[in-house]
Amino acid sequence: MKNKMGKSLCFFSAKGGVGKTINLLNLAGIFEQLEKKVLLIDLDLYSGGLATYLNHKYDKSIYHLALDLENSKFNDLNDYTVQIDDYIDLICAPKDPRDANKISANTIPTIIKNAKLKYDVVLIDTNHALNDINLTILDNVDQINFMITNDPLDLKNIKSLISIFKSLAITNYKIILNNSRDPFKNYFSTYEIKKIINHNIDYILSADLFLKDLDKLIMKGVIISLDIKFADIMTDDYQTFVVMATDLLEGADNNE
Repeated sequence: MKNKMGKSLCFFSAKGGVGKTINLLNLAGIFEQLEKKVLLIDLDLYSGGLATYLNHKYDKSIYHLALDLENSKFNDLNDYTVQIDDYIDLICAPKDPRDANKISANTIPTIIKNAKLKYDVVLIDTNHALNDINLTILDNVDQINFMITNDPLDLKNIKSLISIFKSLAITNYKIILNNSRDPFKNYFSTYEIKKIINHNIDYILSADLFLKDLDKLIMKGVIISLDIKFADIMTDDYQTFVVMATDLLEGADNNE
């Protein structure tokens, strides 16, 4: 009998500082509420912050997992994970950024496949470089969520990136407009942004998600979407995350 595979999704962007990591965690919280077992993989190899945001210490990282795979020493994925709660586990980015250069892109498909065999959902954080690691991630996940902001440079970069994706025949992506990253920047309307990037916007996160005390929450390891008040106070954004989660689960099912 064929094992049912989990679903995989990565967050990607055309520049840094657009809110990928925080909102990847928010999406993980929604999957937890749906009682899905989630693995977070921090593949922002040089400056990954998931362990910091979740306030967890760790010994082994994605570097050790990739190294053991290359040397046929891999035994079980759980040897490299940190348990966040009953539903969410994490594979951390390397502590030493120099170790990032030692990770082979060839190990990425195996890591994603093994993760999908054990988890309902695999959520991958990345940086914005179009390097071998990230291109391999993009080629091996079920869905790519591109996060953009209302920023001229960001929109210029994402327009170029979409053109590159079209040339590479990459089509399994959706666009997220994150208005909470810089809520006071209102350079363009949603209509104008669509025109600029020449693409539809699939999800919009409102400025209501902007939190002045975000650093304090991070220090406590809080996933905002798991707060009992989140659905009531930020109703529209809660519904947007639910739609994101449903799209991944149902869209990936249709592709099997």
